Amino acid sequence: MVRHIAFDWAETQLDEFTAIRHDLHRHPETAFEEHRTADIVAKCLESYGIEVHRGLAKTGVVGVLKNGDSDKSIGLRADMDALDILEQNDFSHKSTIPGKMHGCGHDGHTTMLLAAAKYLAEHKPFDGTVHFIFQPAEENEGGGRVMVEDGLFDKFKIDSVYGMHNFPGVPLGHFCIQPGPMMAGFDIFEIEVNGVGGHAAMPHAAVDSVVVASHIVTALQSIIARSTDPQDAAVVSVTRIEAGHTYNVLPEKATMAGTVRYFSPDVQNIVEKRMHALCENVGAAFGAKVKVTYEKRYPPTLNTEKETQDCQNALRKIAPEDTLNFSPTPSMGAEDFAWMLQEKPGAYVWAGNGLGSEGGCTVHNPHYDFNDKLIPHGTAYWVNLTTHLLPA
Repeated sequence: MVRHIAFDWAETQLDEFTAIRHDLHRHPETAFEEHRTADIVAKCLESYGIEVHRGLAKTGVVGVLKNGDSDKSIGLRADMDALDILEQNDFSHKSTIPGKMHGCGHDGHTTMLLAAAKYLAEHKPFDGTVHFIFQPAEENEGGGRVMVEDGLFDKFKIDSVYGMHNFPGVPLGHFCIQPGPMMAGFDIFEIEVNGVGGHAAMPHAAVDSVVVASHIVTALQSIIARSTDPQDAAVVSVTRIEAGHTYNVLPEKATMAGTVRYFSPDVQNIVEKRMHALCENVGAAFGAKVKVTYEKRYPPTLNTEKETQDCQNALRKIAPEDTLNFSPTPSMGAEDFAWMLQEKPGAYVWAGNGLGSEGGCTVHNPHYDFNDKLIPHGTAYWVNLTTHLLPA
């Protein structure tokens, strides 16, 4: 670790911010219900002397800190929401809400940005305006999109915007970032197959929706294999099939659902178009009617070139070169920070949560936990990025 003054400061404050993180972990709140979390965030920001705005995307919080005469401004974003998962950990700060847990580390993201806000408010080592964006509903519900639609960039002058996510399996103190794709786009689909029900012993007198659905599952895999450029990564996964209730009846209807992941909007359009054509025509070949509902959810998270270089330069001041990966393999996971990057230039970085038992298991796992040792690293990154973009 290249020692940075904000890192050393955060280590002296680690007990305070670990306590905040553990409190948030004990009281997880899911999409647009982050009232307690937002209250804690707002109270902390106010105690640091930071101007607080509330109400965007219902539970969103934006802190505004101005210093000096520069009209330059940036946005630093952290997500606040938890997941609908029954936690399987047994430590003292485990979730107290059955069926909900911070299984993705958003409690840590919120804490790191609060720590950076406190440092920047106390020391003011910058010239310009910093917006601390605490966003609800990253998981599934697109709180980033809602904040944008509610006027985030209309109400606040923000030149560029930045996000950070912990990454289990990457060593503590290591960071990953590159221009272009970091996270995939995320769409969902539902497919309804309507055949003709009948006796399982007399399939010739029916149109078997299960057989039709099975052929559709296989046909969908040909979209990526034969309709998209092999160098354009994409995934089509059927994750649910429901049909029938007993042994001797061919069900009249089968329903399927799944997800599509991609990095290119062109690939997204190809997948959607081919899905409709394949499903309808496979169904027609068997005498069934097929309805496809395709919903575009999160766009891909695409870092802009200049802002990524700024982040890389800032990282070089807090971490050795051999701990920085500037050409990581993009993740097929999705991130609604993408909506903010569609409106403003900016960049999204991964911060290593640690290896093995130190970093815990993967996110969205009932045994996951954020690594508190990451708090000083994340704080140092936010602070140094701010001073790099808004030099005093």
